[in-house]
Amino acid sequence: MSPEVLILLALGVPALGSGLIALFGPLPNRRESVTFVLAAALFVIVLFLSISVFGGARPEVTLIEIMPGMAVAFAVEPLGMLFALVASSLWIVNSAYSVGYMRGNDEPRQTVFYVCFAVALASTMGIAFAGNLFTLFIFYEVLTLSTYPLVAHHGDAEARRGARTYLVILLGTSIVLLLPAIIWTWTLTGTLDFVPGGILAGHASPLITTILLGLFAFGVGKAALMPFHRWLPSAMVAPTPVSALLHAVAVVKAGVFTVLKIVVYIFGPGHLQSTGASEWLVYVAAFSVLAASIVALTQNNLKARLAYSTVSQLGYVVLGAALATPLALVGAAMHIVMHAAGKITLFFCAGAIYTAQHKKEIPELDGIGRLMPLTMAAFFIGALSVTGLPPFGGAWSKLYLALGGLEAGHWFVVAVLMLSSLLNVAYLLPIVGRAFFRPGAEPQATEVKEAPGFCVVPLCITAALCFVLFFFASDIADALSEAFADPKGRTG
Repeated sequence: MSPEVLILLALGVPALGSGLIALFGPLPNRRESVTFVLAAALFVIVLFLSISVFGGARPEVTLIEIMPGMAVAFAVEPLGMLFALVASSLWIVNSAYSVGYMRGNDEPRQTVFYVCFAVALASTMGIAFAGNLFTLFIFYEVLTLSTYPLVAHHGDAEARRGARTYLVILLGTSIVLLLPAIIWTWTLTGTLDFVPGGILAGHASPLITTILLGLFAFGVGKAALMPFHRWLPSAMVAPTPVSALLHAVAVVKAGVFTVLKIVVYIFGPGHLQSTGASEWLVYVAAFSVLAASIVALTQNNLKARLAYSTVSQLGYVVLGAALATPLALVGAAMHIVMHAAGKITLFFCAGAIYTAQHKKEIPELDGIGRLMPLTMAAFFIGALSVTGLPPFGGAWSKLYLALGGLEAGHWFVVAVLMLSSLLNVAYLLPIVGRAFFRPGAEPQATEVKEAPGFCVVPLCITAALCFVLFFFASDIADALSEAFADPKGRTG
């Protein structure tokens, strides 16, 4: 089967499969079996496609040309391939987890949940494989619209309010900032294609480049760069599998992936360095990293604390993109992978705690490690990986970012990363400490009571993935280095 056909299958399988899920809605076992088959099929398709791409192939498919320089087209390169692998693989474990969570909590509208999830994954594949900004924008917006019902899932006043904030900020930033940036780029260059080394060099002055970068950085609201981050904590009213989708599988990762892809293939790292247009973004991203961590310290709700942790961690990727050096770009892309594994583990654990013990607040977790030892051990591993400690994957991405900061001559970036890691320790590890070493509200309760197996097994798998990724960092870096090579011979 040709790579071009595999691209179309990666888009079509989850999109068309959503109709099958709806068809089997009245039959939960069959509905969820279809979801598993779709998730597994998508991963196999993406895996076979990755063999071609990492082997040097660069398959392209054009569906329709709207006008010269603007087409719905797909072109796969290593960065997009890596993102697709992350999303498709985590959909499998998230689907298993969803069964345990949705049934364990007797959630309503489960068919709508699985349908929207499948459409969201199809949108994510479209973003990963987009061959130009026009195509990426279309799927970016479809992702927003398909996840809105998931955020509003519970249907109560709190859910509607959170979903409204989610939709207003994401659509607002897209329409007011991102869309004008795309149109401006097209008028300057006559194309929106993603090209190695970028398309703006020779077409945009340093001032225009700086303004455009600002429009893109803040216009991609899913990257949750402060101050356009409020949608992310607001969306925590959704069921935990949705939170995992938002934080690890699709939405925020689609945001930082988009920022990184625009930097590499629209601006060009060499152009950004020669103009100095991204200097201001280094400081904004560093502020977002630290400020969100400090806010996380003040949150007593477990999911809220994890949400602000995500805002901080997304800042790492934007920081690497802004530095625009080879090592920083590799570190930024690698952090998409490493953070996905760590953060989905933490959210899976939060959902398991709610399912088994009906606890949401951190002060309620005293002694819970003795009741849910597997869950809290997995939480500990996820926390260590997010913090950036070996032997877990997050250690490598932070190291590359630190080296990228030194490569760019920004010594303060190393200090920011170190301080951020200390803040990670301060807001994550005390949760583990109180879970295992403080007496619970019911000291006599010693019987282990974990969440259903469909919840516990996935979080154990993702916790193990945090460890496994530590040993494959060099392979990921090698694949990305080629993606970020500048064919025009400039730095970056």
